[in-house]
Amino acid sequence: MKLKSCLEAYLEHLSTHRQLSPLTVDANRRDLNHFAASLTAAQQQDLSQIKEQHIRQYLMQRAAKGAAAKSMARYRSNLKNFFAFCQQQHPGVLTHNPVALVGTPKIKRTLPEVLDVDTLFKLLDIPATTEIAIRDKALLELFYSSGLRLSEIAGLTWPDLDLASGLVRVLGKGRKERVVPLGKMAKQALQQWQPLSLAWNQSDTPHVFISKRGAQLKNRSIQARVKHWAQQQGLWERVYPHLLRHSFASHLLESSGDLRAVQEMLGHADLSTTQIYTHLNFQHLAKVYDQSHPRAKKKKGPSVNETES
Repeated sequence: MKLKSCLEAYLEHLSTHRQLSPLTVDANRRDLNHFAASLTAAQQQDLSQIKEQHIRQYLMQRAAKGAAAKSMARYRSNLKNFFAFCQQQHPGVLTHNPVALVGTPKIKRTLPEVLDVDTLFKLLDIPATTEIAIRDKALLELFYSSGLRLSEIAGLTWPDLDLASGLVRVLGKGRKERVVPLGKMAKQALQQWQPLSLAWNQSDTPHVFISKRGAQLKNRSIQARVKHWAQQQGLWERVYPHLLRHSFASHLLESSGDLRAVQEMLGHADLSTTQIYTHLNFQHLAKVYDQSHPRAKKKKGPSVNETES
């Protein structure tokens, strides 16, 4: 079995059957093509010749070139999933997955950054003095109100919004659909933006966020607008779309304590992904405790009278 033919079938499987995003499919294609280039011609022609030592050798080469632990884990994961697919499709060719016993460095999990509530309110306090400001206020309010991903905001269409009921329907990762509530401020901002978007729409695009020419706002344009308003509102922090999603999740969990509800609204397949926000919550509580609890405060040194008694 040739590696190339199995690779093409695998990428088609990711796109068509698993319905992964084009960006995820492209990332798999790059990683797997890079791995294929490290093999001999004989190994590329016959999958059964690829052994554990070839996987280890490839990963060691990537590590030697400075690949981070997170990247190494991604390379291994993509290779493991690819060979599992090939094994399933051609069990007579591959008797076992050559990646199964190959390890990678453990990833040090870092806590996500968040903005505090006051800073977020400052960011969202955009004066609606221009049409672009009205559009961007709706954009930012929706990010924080519903915790949507950048790609979900960019792909959002007007039929996805039910402004009367205050709901937004989202097609997330793996093309999984979820319905998320709209906050009051986001709903008002979108209602103000909607008639302007219809006036700007010259190409009958259904997308919610468009340019003055009527074209859909792409990811980079949205990132640029978020950065623009952070600077315009005098924020020192580096502000980006996913930071607003992190802040939404952290603030909602802090207020409600309902981990399952936050998981559902974020569209996380695994609860462990959402649980990272509980660590942020504990961090916040520990800080409050250290600042407020009498037994946590540092005591001053003994007074002169105390030392003499």
